[in-house]
Amino acid sequence: MNAQGLICGATDVPLSTLGEAQAKSAEWLQRKQWSLVACSGLRRAQHTAQLALPNQSAQPFNGLNERDWGALELRPLDEQTPYEVTPPEGESWPAFCRRVLEAMNRLLAGHELPLIVAHSGVYRVIRALQTGTPHGPRIANAQPVLIEPIADGWTMKEIKENWIEQR
Repeated sequence: MNAQGLICGATDVPLSTLGEAQAKSAEWLQRKQWSLVACSGLRRAQHTAQLALPNQSAQPFNGLNERDWGALELRPLDEQTPYEVTPPEGESWPAFCRRVLEAMNRLLAGHELPLIVAHSGVYRVIRALQTGTPHGPRIANAQPVLIEPIADGWTMKEIKENWIEQR
C-alpha cells in the first residue's frame, strides 16, 4: 500500500516483495538477544519480524496495531486527515494513543530491552510524547529506531548495523 500511496492502517495486508526485502535488510538485528521481540497483530508486522529475526520468535500485541483510519482505509494518502482529527468511522487520535501507550507500558514494565516491530503510527505516538506533536518526517520502512527514556522525556535516533557492536 505504501508503494501505491494508499492509507493502510488497520487493513491487514501482506508485505510486498519490496517490503520483504526491506525487512531482510534489518537481519543484523538478530545478532542481539532481545528481552522480547514484540510486534503488531497485523500480518505485515509479524512477517517483518520473522524475516528480520528468523531465529527469535515474535509475540503479537494488538495494542501495537496501526491506527484504524475507518472510511479512509485504502484511500489515497492525500485524503488523510490530520492525526488529531478523527477519520470518518475511524479511531480517534486520543484512543489510538491510549491503546499504543498501554501496550508499550506493559511491554516496558516486563522487559528490559524489547524490540518492537510496529508501524509508523506507533512511532508518531512516541514522537508526540517526545516533541508534543505527531507531525514530522516519516521513518523509512524497516528502519530501526532506538527510543530511550531520559530525565525529561525520550530520545529517538535511527540506528544502523554497527550499533550492536557499539552497545
